[in-house]
Amino acid sequence: MSALAANPNNPVVFFDVTIGGQDVGRMKIELFADVVPKTAENFRQFCTGEFRVIKDFMIQGGDFVNGDGTGVASIYRGPFADENFKLKHSAPGLLSMANSGPSTNGCQFFITCSKCDWLDGKHVVFGKIVDGLLVMRKIENVPTGPNNKPKLPVVISQCGEM
Repeated sequence: MSALAANPNNPVVFFDVTIGGQDVGRMKIELFADVVPKTAENFRQFCTGEFRVIKDFMIQGGDFVNGDGTGVASIYRGPFADENFKLKHSAPGLLSMANSGPSTNGCQFFITCSKCDWLDGKHVVFGKIVDGLLVMRKIENVPTGPNNKPKLPVVISQCGEM
């Protein structure tokens, strides 16, 4: 998937990714600030490594608190409410908030590896990969162990806003 941002006023961020210490490329992600501004801004300020990979489903990361999926932090000083569910989990390469129930959004996110419509109404979609879908597929195919933890370190080595 290589495309221009759908809204040129939306921020675009990047992840430079390594797998097992080897550079595998860059993903550019448009954040849907025009639809979910609070969620997009929270993510723009927090970017970190992946801790869980589930082939044909999702890649999850963002827990810079505990590194295991239990950490909660946000620029709003704790969990924040689901902004809206206007955008759907309709394709691979969508960025969505990971949570532990309604209105428990924090620093964790996931990228869909396929259509995941059963997540609609439960997780806020707030971005999409506009360049670098192949990098996502490389991450998706990393061998995993218990709790879907990658056997090789998958790291966002650099990140920022374009």
